[in-house]
Amino acid sequence: MVFVWAPLRTVPRILSRAFTYSVSLRSTSVKPHASSKPRLDLDPSYRALFNDIDISMKKGKMDAESVHRELEIVYDGPVPTNLELSTQEWSPFDEAVESDFQEEYDNREHRKSPAALFGSNQVSMVVLPSELQTAIEMLISEGGQKSTLHSDSMRLFKSPDSRDGEDAWDTQYDTRYSSRKQAAKHAIRDGTAFATVALPAHYSAIAAVFHHLKVRLDPEWEVEKIIDWGTGTGSGLWASLYSFNGKDVESGEEIRDKSIVATAIKSYTGIDKREGLIAIGKKLLSNVPDGALNIKWKKSYRPEDQVLQEEGPKTIALSAFMLTAQPHSLAQKTLVQEMWDSGAHTIILIDHNTREGFEAIANAREYILGLGKAEVEEPETAPLNIRGAHVVAPCPHDHACPLLHSGGASLVCGFEQRIQRPSFVRRTKHSGIGHEDIGYSYVIIRRGPRPTPTGTSVGRVGGIGKREEKTKPLGVPIKELKVLTTEDILETVVEESATIGSALEIEPILEPSDLHAQLRREAYQWPRLVFRPLKKSGHIILDSCTAEGKIMRLTIPKSQGKQPFYDARKSNWGDIFPHAPKNRPLERYQPKKTHGKGQPPSTGSDIGKRRDSFKDRERPVTKKWRNMFRTKRKSRDGTLRVLEEIKFGRIEMNDCGVF
Repeated sequence: MVFVWAPLRTVPRILSRAFTYSVSLRSTSVKPHASSKPRLDLDPSYRALFNDIDISMKKGKMDAESVHRELEIVYDGPVPTNLELSTQEWSPFDEAVESDFQEEYDNREHRKSPAALFGSNQVSMVVLPSELQTAIEMLISEGGQKSTLHSDSMRLFKSPDSRDGEDAWDTQYDTRYSSRKQAAKHAIRDGTAFATVALPAHYSAIAAVFHHLKVRLDPEWEVEKIIDWGTGTGSGLWASLYSFNGKDVESGEEIRDKSIVATAIKSYTGIDKREGLIAIGKKLLSNVPDGALNIKWKKSYRPEDQVLQEEGPKTIALSAFMLTAQPHSLAQKTLVQEMWDSGAHTIILIDHNTREGFEAIANAREYILGLGKAEVEEPETAPLNIRGAHVVAPCPHDHACPLLHSGGASLVCGFEQRIQRPSFVRRTKHSGIGHEDIGYSYVIIRRGPRPTPTGTSVGRVGGIGKREEKTKPLGVPIKELKVLTTEDILETVVEESATIGSALEIEPILEPSDLHAQLRREAYQWPRLVFRPLKKSGHIILDSCTAEGKIMRLTIPKSQGKQPFYDARKSNWGDIFPHAPKNRPLERYQPKKTHGKGQPPSTGSDIGKRRDSFKDRERPVTKKWRNMFRTKRKSRDGTLRVLEEIKFGRIEMNDCGVF
């Protein structure tokens, strides 16, 4: 490399020449631009599409300053009055839309038919009243028995042989002590444990039965007096006070305030000999304002406790979970006789969902119906002006119970009610589950003859059925045009008038109050679902107790219609179902009692499974046939050999299990 020294004044000249040279080199290296291509002739729709794409791409790159500002009107004087906004106009614009949507939602028709809604009107979950919860919590805190409450509850309501779990707890109170002194010693502790564990469960079952009674009877029916056999710590008292509220004087509707002060009950008589439970029941009511309620506690029923004849329609005779607590069947019969002699027009019996509880309820039902039948046959023996008796719920008939006198395995007609567990129940049971299901059997009987069948079918079409009617014309095939004669026109007019007239006769238009009144009369003949429905893809199987006094299997297929199938698919255990089945119902098969060893006990799910005697019978197989068939059953020679052995009598026909 050679360095050349040059004067300073010549350096700018050299740099300028080098810069010019580099620029010229860079410029000569770039190719000249190609000539512009001709513009494509696009379809107008494509041009609009490309313009939209360009606008959307440019829109994100636009700055806020590039947006054109809107012009504002500036007034020199005062603002005109017509531009002032009212308070309602300052509200958000979405409020009007939301109110319209809410109104449309409230006015829309239910997918179920009105009859199915009436039949499935049950209490989904019972919540213990706040007043009762506060009273029990004060009882636990003031009694000083927190340390022994769990052990006392396990001793009374948990079987020692049962495993730990939710199913190990029970609400049956049948503890008996060897002496009165020992019973008095444990009275307060047992009463506190009873109020903590059993009272909420009993309250939920009694409240559910009261709800059924209110749905089935006339809304104008009033209750003012309760006579409770086996009151215990007051579960029937609390349930009746919160179930039957008073009515508003102006509107005539039931008061929604859930408090003891708002109740319609004026008199309550509790009958129980268990002093410890009665003492706890009185203590629970000590800190609660009861208004003008008259409460009496007695150890036994006496003839002077009979209500007056004019008070009978407004009186309920109640016995909840007391029949199975009696020492023998004679004591149960005496209790039921006292309830009938009390003069109350409505008699309610509730007990546990066990075989003993159901049999006690069913026997009491037959006994009361027998007393009513005797009054009808011999009117001079009737002490009241009303004679006879009939079942309101759950049975749709007054015949003998088909589950009690089935001649087969003993089955239970029972139901379940869910209750939301209060905090003290969870702490006592050492459980974190917030609910529990209480099983119970019950019967509601009223004095007087049974209502006669109406023979009508109203309220069978709901939202599903009306949508189906609207879409039916769309599926009708288009007919070919033809020239009509005078005779054809007359025939068409007659057919259309007959069709319109029959449609009007099938589904009359009724007011809501008239519709509910008609449904209440019809419900006396609707079948009751005594087992869980079997829901298949193409049909629903409902095992129900029907008005004929039998357990029948009703099948509702899809082909019967969208509304009946939807109502059957949404039905639950304990509902009454209004739709008649498309096909003839079948009487359910009842398995006979088995006394042999090794036979599994029959349960409710075994009903309806008809067993083939030929398939289930024991077929003897000899050792000779077993060996021969095991080695040569797939061979033609083996089959011929077997037939030859049978022909010559060397093998009997019974020895060949497949023949």
